[in-house]
Amino acid sequence: MLARDWYYNERGQIGLDSAVASIYDCDDDRDVRARAALTMLGVQRGWRVADIGCGNGVLACEAAQLGAEVDAIDISPAMLALADIQARDRKLAIRTQSAGLLSFAYEPNSYDLVASEFTLHHLPDFWKAVAMSRIYNALKPGACFFLRDIVFVSTPDGSDRDIGQWADFNIKNHGFARDSVVTHMRDEHSTFGWVIERMLTDVGFSLVSADYHAPLHGTYLLRKPKSGEQS
Repeated sequence: MLARDWYYNERGQIGLDSAVASIYDCDDDRDVRARAALTMLGVQRGWRVADIGCGNGVLACEAAQLGAEVDAIDISPAMLALADIQARDRKLAIRTQSAGLLSFAYEPNSYDLVASEFTLHHLPDFWKAVAMSRIYNALKPGACFFLRDIVFVSTPDGSDRDIGQWADFNIKNHGFARDSVVTHMRDEHSTFGWVIERMLTDVGFSLVSADYHAPLHGTYLLRKPKSGEQS
């Protein structure tokens, strides 16, 4: 058997060309939301920050604007191209890396913050846990992981209602076609919020907060305990 030939192929989930990327690029309030999140997280000049699944680079650029050293990481060439353009237009320095949650390069205990938004659901649950473990190892003790993703809050028998609401929400607020909801449900790997929480704490994180908002969206703030602290 070839070494690691059993490893999950993240790039099989890319499916993003420049036309699809442009949909993400026109979300007018992403910079406001990114700035608010980074302010809440207390990002400081000189911090090392990784944005995994960086998309068009909005959060990465906002972190760089605050003086952080930023790694903008994505498996989509179209998204990395947008991130590079955004940084260049704003005269900011970011490092882009063509990789995903399972393949990003890191030194252990090196990041002051890792953020990942709407990326984890591309992985099956086993590989979600592997990704969380890698992020845990990449963070400095006492540092935080900011996670936002598409998750199920209800029980399975409520899925028909919730998925319909989620489709309507995204069509109304984000301009996505209903077909994109169908594709997500059929081909991607969103899971329950309680599953995500258990994975995160079993990896070793302390769960600072879990906020379930809008249809099928969850936001989590995790902290890697310092030596001697309990998770």
